[in-house]
Amino acid sequence: MSYVPPHLRNNGSAAVATARTPSVTLDNNNNNHHHHHNNHHKLAFTSNNNNTNANCSPSLPTFHNASRRSSAAPPSPRIFATPDPVFPQWQPSERASRMTPEQIEEVRSRLNLDVTVASDSPPAPAPIESFTDMCLDSSIMKDIAYHEYTRPTSIQAQAMPIALSGRDLLGCAETGSGKTAAFTIPMIQHCLAQPSIRRNDGPLALVLAPTRELAQQIEKEVKAFSRSLESLKTAIVVGGTNIEKQRAELRAGVEIAVATPGRFIDHLQQGNTSLSRISFVVLDEADRMLDMGFEPQIREVMRSLPEKHQTLLFSATMPVEIEALAKEYLASPVQVKVGKVSSPTTNVSQTLVKISENEKIDRLLDLLVEDASQAEKCGHPFPLTIVFVERKTRCDEVAEALVAQGLSAVSLHGGRSQSEREAALHDFRSGSTNILVISPTTAYYSSFLAFLPVATDVASRGLDVTGVSHVINLDLPKTMEDYVHRIGRTGRAGSTGLATSFYTDRDMFLVANIRKAIADAESGNTLTFATGKVARRKEKEAAAAQKEANIALSKQLGLGAASINIEDKYKFMITAANIKREGAADSAWDD
Repeated sequence: MSYVPPHLRNNGSAAVATARTPSVTLDNNNNNHHHHHNNHHKLAFTSNNNNTNANCSPSLPTFHNASRRSSAAPPSPRIFATPDPVFPQWQPSERASRMTPEQIEEVRSRLNLDVTVASDSPPAPAPIESFTDMCLDSSIMKDIAYHEYTRPTSIQAQAMPIALSGRDLLGCAETGSGKTAAFTIPMIQHCLAQPSIRRNDGPLALVLAPTRELAQQIEKEVKAFSRSLESLKTAIVVGGTNIEKQRAELRAGVEIAVATPGRFIDHLQQGNTSLSRISFVVLDEADRMLDMGFEPQIREVMRSLPEKHQTLLFSATMPVEIEALAKEYLASPVQVKVGKVSSPTTNVSQTLVKISENEKIDRLLDLLVEDASQAEKCGHPFPLTIVFVERKTRCDEVAEALVAQGLSAVSLHGGRSQSEREAALHDFRSGSTNILVISPTTAYYSSFLAFLPVATDVASRGLDVTGVSHVINLDLPKTMEDYVHRIGRTGRAGSTGLATSFYTDRDMFLVANIRKAIADAESGNTLTFATGKVARRKEKEAAAAQKEANIALSKQLGLGAASINIEDKYKFMITAANIKREGAADSAWDD
């Protein structure tokens, strides 16, 4: 169907597909319990047995007539019927198919996977720890081998079988977990099954991402796993680049479009592309897109899609806004989580140091000079370290002070040029620079991270650098969610890390929450932090309540008033100064 911009729509406009309600239908032709597949048997094809594993079912169909038409009267020479999407009946290898429920649970437990399906939905496919057992197209397997991918990561092992089977997916995994390949490989497999793209056809698959840099990373991954497929074309549709080139690529016809929501809507409204053939949709870093205000554009695209399509939604956190979006636009999704969601990781040692504002830089220098000395004594290289500061002007000041001490440091903030930012990040990733001093506001005003940026504290979320040993908060963020994302830059992939945070009296509310979280983690409690706009609003309300409690306590202590009731749930937030004035001896507050 053709796209109709909102301002041109009326009751007589072409029908637009509405949000899909979670439902499961039975395809009597193939016993597949998924509503996307009910018409693909109409297409004529022959099998082409080119899979790399003899235990795998036949590979994707080869079509005799890519531009299939209706059996009714032939259309006008200038008008082509839109081919129906194809959802092949995927099966893993015989070895994977023989897994018992006990074996499936053992693998999920070992991979730290939490898999949930609705009570009225079929069980989720088993996780598969071998690319060979996934029975992928031979060209994809060739490219996987070329890039030396040996074993799927946790999210890949579970998400790929779900996507290959045609199910909708709600995936939650941290950055650096391999989730880009988890949707890229099934997406390419899906596109290979579709009738050929013609000029002025819209794409077969669409990936929406929050930033240009993430879109570029995704496009790079798509090309990595389709390098053997010369006929598969990809367009990257983002702001800040040549729109004329994008227009030409889209009109010529592409199988996959990787886009930011705003620019993709621009092309739809200009008639440069269409939604009519999209049957595979990925919303990547959906929580970040919502935080950036892209919800209207996402909904505009999702409600305008053809009825038959498969949707994969990935998010590093699971706020209520994401749950609402998934409920509205995903059909009976399989929910996959890797580890705990948005909780302080247990393999990061967290240290809180109370200090005055004007002592911070001196204390930072002492700390990093000591780290350098210890590394030299042990014969180890200086550990990769990220220092978070509040303002970009302070960012340069800190980096210059570190360099003056003989340390290898570079600053990264919105005041630097694009080439300077890219060079700084490259030096840090390559190890030629050991210390990266970064202002989190960078990601608001410039898009430089070639990883997964954006949102409240984008740099802390988006910077995915392997081997970061130490994260230092010279200035603490404003929210617990941002603190969690920052310390999550270390202690990754099973390694241990260190997080050091300097704080002043103004940070006491956040510090109280951090201490409580650490205590909960040490006691073995499973703790998941709420994230998203609603959670941040509640956190602000709690901060206001804490401030009122402190004022009430100060009045009580200063005026000798009668006992004032402070709700138990806020008592842990009362500042250290007031606790000590009460005569409490709590060494946990002394650094």
